[in-house]
Amino acid sequence: MKNYLVIGNPIDHSLSPKLHNYWFKKSGIDAVYEKKLLKEEELENIIIRFKKDEIHGINVTLPFKKSIIPFLDKLTPEAEKSQSVNTIYKENNLIIGHNTDIAGFELGLRHAKFDVKEKKVFILGSGGVVSSIIMALKKMEVSKILLSNRTKKKAEDLKNIFKELEIINWGEIPTFDMIINATSIGLKNEDEIKIDYSSLGTNKFFYDVIYNPRETTFLKRAKLFGNRAENGKMMFIYQAHQAFTIWHKSMPKIDEETIKLLNND
Repeated sequence: MKNYLVIGNPIDHSLSPKLHNYWFKKSGIDAVYEKKLLKEEELENIIIRFKKDEIHGINVTLPFKKSIIPFLDKLTPEAEKSQSVNTIYKENNLIIGHNTDIAGFELGLRHAKFDVKEKKVFILGSGGVVSSIIMALKKMEVSKILLSNRTKKKAEDLKNIFKELEIINWGEIPTFDMIINATSIGLKNEDEIKIDYSSLGTNKFFYDVIYNPRETTFLKRAKLFGNRAENGKMMFIYQAHQAFTIWHKSMPKIDEETIKLLNND
């Protein structure tokens, strides 16, 4: 039996084991997928276990998408450009870091049938997933990407990579067509992003990369004020689908049953 992991801190919210184990069963693959809470200093040991074939594939979630990179042998072009790794696999005895979040975000947004072409997009946060979102948005030809982060230096670090970014002071809200919460605010139900929703108008598109809980306060408030709201569930499913395909050389189905499976939590 092969072993697969998702690593992160926190990790309780992750539905990766539920999805991958469901696909294993459907595909007749003899494997198990688990989640593991890690500290930064334990990352190297996990990769050592991978090299020894004790682990056969790893997904990486916050806050390790960047800090895992020094322990890998090689990055794919997507991971190199974004400096973000969420999928690890072995090829020719090398440990490869890849990024399926870029495709996951794009496919998830297309599934939501929201056309971002020529739209202004405002991103909250500058963690590991944000560079992936920026790359996907650029590919989808948005007109402008604005970004705000509690720690301004992290936002400026991203601007050094993506020169076209416009940095907004935390707490200030520019005009936008779509706003993305890419922070961890919302993982706990009592978490709340301080926004005056009543001043934003209506018919904006609010997107939260968080998918568990299914509806964060950010999305609930957005809907109350006449806006469209979407969580990160489809992004999560599509990025997982890409990782599964890399590991197993077979493509699982994304159907209504798959989507409903993740609605039970």
